[in-house]
Amino acid sequence: MLAYSNWAVLTVSFVVVLSLALSSVALCSVLHLVNAKWRFEVRHLAVSLYALFPLAFVLLVVLLAGGSNTFPWWDTPITKEFHMPGWYRSHWLIPREVIGMLFMMALYWVFIKRQAVSERSPEDAARFHTVATWVPFFFVLYSTMVAWDFEMTLVPHWHSAIYGMHQFLSNFGMFLAFLVVWIYALNSRQKLVRPVPDYIYNYLAQMLFAFTQLWIYTFDAQYLTIWYGNIPDETDRVMAMQNGDYSLIWWSVLVLKFVIPCTAFCFPGPRHNVTAINAVAVCIIVGTLFERYVWIGGIKGTGAYPILASITVGIVVATIGFFLVRMFMQRTQLIKG
Repeated sequence: MLAYSNWAVLTVSFVVVLSLALSSVALCSVLHLVNAKWRFEVRHLAVSLYALFPLAFVLLVVLLAGGSNTFPWWDTPITKEFHMPGWYRSHWLIPREVIGMLFMMALYWVFIKRQAVSERSPEDAARFHTVATWVPFFFVLYSTMVAWDFEMTLVPHWHSAIYGMHQFLSNFGMFLAFLVVWIYALNSRQKLVRPVPDYIYNYLAQMLFAFTQLWIYTFDAQYLTIWYGNIPDETDRVMAMQNGDYSLIWWSVLVLKFVIPCTAFCFPGPRHNVTAINAVAVCIIVGTLFERYVWIGGIKGTGAYPILASITVGIVVATIGFFLVRMFMQRTQLIKG
């Protein structure tokens, strides 16, 4: 039987793949609602990550089938000390996760179809706008549920009122960083039928800077509240991650997701330098991967780094995701060939 640390790698892969798929359409929806003119340059490219949903669904099924390998509390009797005990039942967990993902897939599919014809007539524009207004609402609800089920409640007695927001803000920032690197790779290789203009990098850099500030705000709001309250049920998990076997990646997260992005993007020069923007984006992506693993795999603060499992699972998942997205982009005639 695989160790929990190895199963945690699979859970991290699921959360990352799902977050990329969720954030792609959420970005397009928000840009439409605020009437951002540059949305026309990225919206069709961004929604191509919808193709990752089937992969996320397969990973979800595997994790749910894993039972106690995925959720340490799975076989633990429910007691009054558990936070929100109603969630710790397989007959509640499985339906809400499966139904939730299928619902988001259906909603996002309608959004993509409406977006494709949104400029055909005023009626189509109105229908698209209606769908777009619902996307952020359900994005927040569903993302919060995933954050609670697959991260926060892995330690049943541990809870944080802000954890859901903290997690999906972090993952959305990772998506923006991924979008930067993805656009750069496609532009550099001249793969896009319609290349993305260079000024888009600056807009994405500004958004990355904003989400860096939001991330550190929610991090501090959670951390300082737990530290000041000094309640063992809350502090034990955080101190174990901070000072235990995973302390290296815990502190690396702060450097990669806050110190480097904030130091770079608080000055105008790096925000207009494509190379600097990509370098910061890579730091944010790596930092988010570390963050997800330390919260999922480091629930007790002890354990070896599953380097081999991380590399193997990462390569397999990334390869499958690459081909799924490429087929979607070929079908929608976004790339050459």
